[in-house]
Amino acid sequence: MGEFNKLGVSKELEEILNSKGITDPTPIQERSIPELVKGRDVIAQAQTGTGKTLSFLLPLMDKIDSNKNHIQGLVITPTRELAIQITAEAKKLASAKNIAILAAYGGQDVEAQVHKLNSGIHLVIATPGRLLDHIRRENIDIGKIKGLVLDEADEMLNMGFVEEVESIVSQTPKSRQTMLFSATISNEVRNLGKRFMRDPLQIEIEGKNVTLDEIKQVVIETTEKTKFDTLCQLIDEFRPYLAMVFCRTKKKVMEINLGLLQRGYNSDELHGDMSQAKRERVMKNFRTAKLQILVATDIAARGIDVEGVTHVINYDIPQDVDSYIHRIGRTGRIGNIGMAVTLVTHRDQDNLAMIDRKIKAGFKPKKMDNKEKKPDRHKANERKQGSRRTDDKRQDGDKKINLNDIPKKYRPKKAKESSKTDGNDNRHRFKNR
Repeated sequence: MGEFNKLGVSKELEEILNSKGITDPTPIQERSIPELVKGRDVIAQAQTGTGKTLSFLLPLMDKIDSNKNHIQGLVITPTRELAIQITAEAKKLASAKNIAILAAYGGQDVEAQVHKLNSGIHLVIATPGRLLDHIRRENIDIGKIKGLVLDEADEMLNMGFVEEVESIVSQTPKSRQTMLFSATISNEVRNLGKRFMRDPLQIEIEGKNVTLDEIKQVVIETTEKTKFDTLCQLIDEFRPYLAMVFCRTKKKVMEINLGLLQRGYNSDELHGDMSQAKRERVMKNFRTAKLQILVATDIAARGIDVEGVTHVINYDIPQDVDSYIHRIGRTGRIGNIGMAVTLVTHRDQDNLAMIDRKIKAGFKPKKMDNKEKKPDRHKANERKQGSRRTDDKRQDGDKKINLNDIPKKYRPKKAKESSKTDGNDNRHRFKNR
């Protein structure tokens, strides 16, 4: 008997897990799966990257009878990216139980989704808006589901989806099993559980100081004037395999990404104003390491689970503890070591102190030497030629970079004419590998 089978998971699903090298359950799986197999309603606190997706997918899929041609399982998630990720995980397991799966989120062809629904679907993974749209059009019937999952519940509340979630839940049978997963358990999340669940068991999986123990947290003091140069210096010094840079606004994301591209770094952006096709292309490039630096807003990057993210950089400090936990949780995945770097200016000190008090991290801010190096023109050109976003390799829909569109502080430094090269400038490493 395998370790997952001991928790109550079917042998068919365990065989697929083992074939993919997954043999030992994570702490959240060990504690939640046996209770969910019994049919208990559960509120589980676990960050993305701790194995929480399998915690609800395995018991949910085991309860589905593929001989019955109706929807039996429903997973609601706040963002398209998270819906895509959960669907990808579910499809890896689907063959064991012959389960038909539909991902329903904005940016897709509605008619294509309707066609799939008409062909018989057992499990739906959806964002609230698109799911409600299908319900109102009477394309989808969730009146016979056995299990309902609310994933990233805290973010659904933050994004204002309470009314949508309430409307969706009202369409489901009262006999359903409800599973609520969240990185943080606020009073609002508990109240949500009280309204929708029956005597739920609360499970909390945390590191020693709320955040994951595998993440080294560093705070760097800087100024608004030198902040972008500090970011570039950090990238050069730490040499991340994959890095995520978080900014507070879409405007800042676009600004920083343009600056990085102009300096020769292999970067791209993720924010709410992008088309679904471009968002999926960017994420595909990031997952396959064709892209090394992803500049993103909190909401756009919510729930992103990408293996190999070695560094998270908070260009703008988060305004609350929950956002900080979610951001740095992109690295240090399931036992791997990661680093989270937060840039702070004088005006950020109050926010930093608040985060430090709540997670007891013991931050010790450091300063970096922002003494400018003279860039080597030869190596700068080498970086540009290696970048996957140079003019001759732009993807459809990408704009040509105009130097005049970039704020002066993000533009490349002008080097003095010299016959000598600076062997210390190593940013050219971001060329194609």
